[in-house]
Amino acid sequence: MHYLLTYDLVDDYLERRGQYRDAHLALAWQAAERGELVLAGALESPVDTAALLFEGDSPAAAEAFANADPYVIQGLVKAWRVRPWRTVVGTMASSPVR
Repeated sequence: MHYLLTYDLVDDYLERRGQYRDAHLALAWQAAERGELVLAGALESPVDTAALLFEGDSPAAAEAFANADPYVIQGLVKAWRVRPWRTVVGTMASSPVR
């Protein structure tokens, strides 16, 4: 199953992220290497939301990521949520429908 972790970012996110970015990216790459995190990045124009796609049997990995993320801990994220995402089209779809 896929789980989508979304972040609502603070208005000055781009100005503040610099000192926390290396730790955030290290955490993300570790999750990717474990096979938990599939894709991640910020939405553009404006940069006010980030989306992280997790894969697993439960939302636990996504929730643990958010709770450990320096961006969340340091207040660059106003709110976050994890929602199950039933993906149905594409080579990585968790529930393919043709």
